[in-house]
Amino acid sequence: MPATPTRAWQILAQGNERFVSGTTLHPNQNAARRASLTGEQNPLAVIFGCSDSRLAAEIIFDVGLGDVFVVRTAGQVIDDAVLGSLEYSVDILNIPLIIVLGHDSCGAVTAAVDSYASGAMPPGFIRSLVERITPSVLAARQQGVTDVDGTVAEHTDQTVHRLVETSRSLADAVEDGRTAVLGLTYSLANGTVEVGAAVGDIDTRR
Repeated sequence: MPATPTRAWQILAQGNERFVSGTTLHPNQNAARRASLTGEQNPLAVIFGCSDSRLAAEIIFDVGLGDVFVVRTAGQVIDDAVLGSLEYSVDILNIPLIIVLGHDSCGAVTAAVDSYASGAMPPGFIRSLVERITPSVLAARQQGVTDVDGTVAEHTDQTVHRLVETSRSLADAVEDGRTAVLGLTYSLANGTVEVGAAVGDIDTRR
C-alpha cells in the first residue's frame, strides 16, 4: 500500500476517473482478497464522508475490500466517535491520507441553510446536525455564498481544518508528515470529485 498521501490520492483519483468513464475494474472484491484480510488491514486512505446512500466511497473510487477505512455521518459532521475513528486510522493503522467527502444537494447542509434563513431549528437530534453545520453556513455567508452547493463546498473545507484544529493527534500526524487531510466535493450527476482544501504534504494534481 502507498506510504505517502500523494500516492494514496493518485490511486483514488484514478479510480474515480474509471468510475466516471464507466471503465471500473472492481478490484479486490473476490474471495481471495477476503481471505487475505482476515489477519490484518492496511487501507490506503480513510474517507470521512456523508451518510447519503448515493455516496458509496468504495464504488465512486473503484476500490475494494481493505482499501479504504470509511467513517460516515450525515453532513460529515464531527463528533467524538468520528475523531476517535480517525485517530485510530492514523495512529494505529498508519493511514497516510484522510479524505473529507461532501456532495452537492446534501440534505443535512440544506437543513442548516434553511434553518439559518428561517431562524427555526429542526426537532430532535436533527437539531444537533444543524448546529454542527451552522458555523460553515456562517463562513459561507461571509464570503457571499448563499446556495446549498456552495455551502457544501465551504463546509467540506471548514471540516478539513476543523479536524486538525480539534484533534491534537491528527495535528501531530500532519505536522510529522505521516498523513494529510484533503477535502473533496462529489457531484451526484456526473460522479466527479472536486478538490478543495488540503492540509499537509500532498500534491493534488492528477
